[in-house]
Amino acid sequence: MSKYSEIYDYIKNEIITNQISYGGKLPSVRKASELFSVSRTTIQNAYFALAEDGYIISEPQSGYYVSYRSPKKQNETPRKEKNRIIYNFSGTAADRESFDFDIWRRHMKAALRQNERLLSYSEPQGEEELRNAVSEYILEKRNVAASADRIVIGAGVQSLLHVLCALIDKGQTVSFPDRSFVQGTALFEDHGFEVHYRYKDADIIYVSPSHMTRWGDVMPNRRRIELTRYSAQCGSLVIEDDYESDFQYNSMPTPSLYALSGGSNVVYIGSFSRLLLPSIRISFMILTSELAEKYRQNIYKFSQTASKTEQIALSSFIRDGRLMAQIRKTRRFYTAKTKLFYNILKKTFPGCKIEISENLLQVILQTPFHGEISDFGKSGIKLYVEKYENGVITLVLSPGGIEQNKLESAANALKKSIEN
Repeated sequence: MSKYSEIYDYIKNEIITNQISYGGKLPSVRKASELFSVSRTTIQNAYFALAEDGYIISEPQSGYYVSYRSPKKQNETPRKEKNRIIYNFSGTAADRESFDFDIWRRHMKAALRQNERLLSYSEPQGEEELRNAVSEYILEKRNVAASADRIVIGAGVQSLLHVLCALIDKGQTVSFPDRSFVQGTALFEDHGFEVHYRYKDADIIYVSPSHMTRWGDVMPNRRRIELTRYSAQCGSLVIEDDYESDFQYNSMPTPSLYALSGGSNVVYIGSFSRLLLPSIRISFMILTSELAEKYRQNIYKFSQTASKTEQIALSSFIRDGRLMAQIRKTRRFYTAKTKLFYNILKKTFPGCKIEISENLLQVILQTPFHGEISDFGKSGIKLYVEKYENGVITLVLSPGGIEQNKLESAANALKKSIEN
């Protein structure tokens, strides 16, 4: 088979299988010749043949575009409709009423007016202005004392863990409290660490004291002190993911592991996505003094993943006291919503075991079920199944992303999906 025929078949298959959709632009002849490592003439012949057979069309002074529409099966449901989520109980969405978009928009506009700053990349460690603001914020909120030079900014916890894995020795053992943090365990395994699910004899202990499990359990003070003492005696590094520490309602305020240990062997990680919006991907990591020094020596190996514009906006958002106001608003809003949903479920599922998690962000429902877990998705429901055995299913439901006036219809849809 000639080279141009191979390229013709390859592009044709990409078009037919909708990998290149209708109206999509093909690479230029020059670019395609580089991609396929063939001459421009070969690419030109393949494009001519595709055009002749009706798969692509040439637009003068523009390039080649797909003109073929793949036929739909008679009973085929459009992908968007098939996978459409109507009620999201997974905790991955926020309620628009929990956030003042107008205030954030003003801070973003102010950041976009800083023309000179936006002409360059962000500092690898994060904007100094934001790191200073974070340093003051965590001291006030969590009694965590750390200077800005020990703080690293990143777009989400995973991006920060990539940085951390580059700073610590490979081949060590890492413990997680359970298997729920799939992305985190996979990341450490990809970096050559051995992962298990007990902290005894572990070189590195990963823990989220304010949200230990999917149930939202909060680690009591006694166990926090025990863990800090154990890790100090064994020389273990603790990674404290202080996820949802601002959402402790049913328990007394608890100190961070970082504060209890003095930060000597604890790396502290926090995020603003839950307090603001999931789409604002800004997290921070506080390194130990030894790891901070190692980071500075290797800073040229890292690049910043968080938006510079959003970093500037968040700096002023914190400095103007907006973050503290947002925390108070968010706590009240989601507390009331979870309690309301709990009462709705009690009426919708009489006789079933229903309880609110310790952090008051989830409702745990145990109910008889004899269907398939995939049936929830088919009903437009996204949720987390904690356990399903002996005809009883345990669901961890986060109502935060569902509008308050739709909570009752969401509960009814859930009941219908379970009973069908």
